[in-house]
Order: sequence, then C-alpha cells, then structure tokens
Amino acid sequence: MHPLVSKLGLGVAQFGLDGRARAQARSPEAEVRDILSLADRSGLCVLDAGAASPHGEAVMGAVLPRPCNLRVTVRAARGDRGPDVVEFEAKAALARLGLKCADAIMVQAAGDLFASFGAAMWDRLRQMRDAGLFERIGISAYASDDPLGLARRFRPDLIQAPASLLDQRLLVDGSLKAVRDLGVEVHLRAIFLNGPLFRPPDRVPTHLKAAAIRLSRARRLIAEGRSDPLQAALGFALSRPEADVVIAGAATVSELSAIIAAAANPPPDLDWDDMALDDPDLLDPAPRRWVAA
Repeated sequence: MHPLVSKLGLGVAQFGLDGRARAQARSPEAEVRDILSLADRSGLCVLDAGAASPHGEAVMGAVLPRPCNLRVTVRAARGDRGPDVVEFEAKAALARLGLKCADAIMVQAAGDLFASFGAAMWDRLRQMRDAGLFERIGISAYASDDPLGLARRFRPDLIQAPASLLDQRLLVDGSLKAVRDLGVEVHLRAIFLNGPLFRPPDRVPTHLKAAAIRLSRARRLIAEGRSDPLQAALGFALSRPEADVVIAGAATVSELSAIIAAAANPPPDLDWDDMALDDPDLLDPAPRRWVAA
C-alpha cells in the first residue's frame, strides 16, 4: 500500500444520494457500491459520511463492504432540540449504515458549541464515546471558526478543517500544526476548493471571479512543472505534515481511480507558496459554499 494513498479519506458529498431519481446510465446505488469497494480495496483510511442524508446513509449501509477497513465518520445532529435528539439521531445513523459503532461523530457547526445547548450537546457526545458507540468525537470547522481555539477549549479527538493549494491560511499561520501538537488528529477537507483549478476561466465559481488572474497563474505554474491540477492539489495536501488524513470527494469510480493514481505519485516539485489565494472575501464561505471535496 502506498503511504500517501493510506492517508486518503473519501468524502460522500458528491455521491448524489439525495433520494431523487436521476437520468443516468448507472444508478447512484451501483456507483456508490463500486466506489466504496474500490476505496476499501485500495487502502483508503476514512469514509467521511457526514454529508450524507438519511437516504444516503441507508444506501451506503446496504452496499458497504463487509468487513470494511474504512473508518467511518458520521455527522452529529444540531443540538438545538436537546441532547436526547442528538443521541437518537446518532444511533439512527449507525443503524442506517449497518454499524454497531463508528470511528467518529463530528459536530458540523462549531457555533453550536457556544450556544445555550452547547455544553449539554458536547457532554452527550462524550457520553456516547465513553459508551463505545464512537471511538472519537470531533469538530468540523472553517478558518473563521478558529480551529486552534476550538481545540484548546474542547479538546476534541479530531478537527476537520479546510486547507488546500489555494487556501493555505491555516497552514501558513501555524494553526493546524498547533492543533496537531495538542494531540488532536487533523483532517484536511475542501482540498479542491470546489474545483476552480479544474474549470475553464469562464466557469470559475462566482465568488472566485476576482481571483481569475491568480488562478491562471497557478494553472501555468502547474503546467510548467509538468504536473496537472489534480496531482498538484493532492500532492500539496498529502505532503503536509499537519495532516493525518486528507478527505477527497468523488462522484464516480473513474474519478476515485484518478485520485488514487495521482496520490500514488510523488508530489510535484512546485512553488506552493506562489499559488495561494489570500483574500478572505474570496475564501471564506458566505454562505457556506464549500463541500467536502
């Protein structure tokens, strides 16, 4: 098994398991079965199921390889309906996935922890961990959520945060290194930043239009380095010492195959610093624009 491939996790945001019928050659269920099988056989370490709907969890539960080597992460319900609902929904998610326990349960909105129900929610998550339903509890954060402050205050087992070739803020300022130094596992997500490097300039997301010149420069540097955007984005994320796991999303088996192949190659020798965007108005979600990939 290639050491960088074993650092890869799979996000499900692009699976398309929202329960609606789609006109396509293969059913989403068949595609997901083959994606999960490939991820398991190839030695990926984590299945981040946090973006899945209840329908999506049920589909994955029906097709998940058994036994499965992937460590499964699920999403905690919002805490505003009380800790009993958080526990009920967590157990329901495990049942839909066909699991007695999972690796981790993640708080998806860091702000919930500072609301009036935050302490009760966090206490219930710790109780479920202690009862063996989950090995670990974690927090999914944005850069503006101050992941280091969250780690210091709540001492989660893991923090999931965005970092990429284009968005290097939490790496440059040392936040994620400091999180890891506290003994908290770090999962990088949004490593493709919704894919602007993979799209023609006229199809770049609206909120990144102002960065068109910087994006064009990054594409040129990648090409001059005899690489491609996929290998560059993966090589950057997987080579970061702050990252224990790098979450990448795939919608098809062919996409996941390309990700695995790119991850198995040595990271390209590129000037990473010269590719970073530095405008918070472009990088911060308002509203939350990023997906797990």
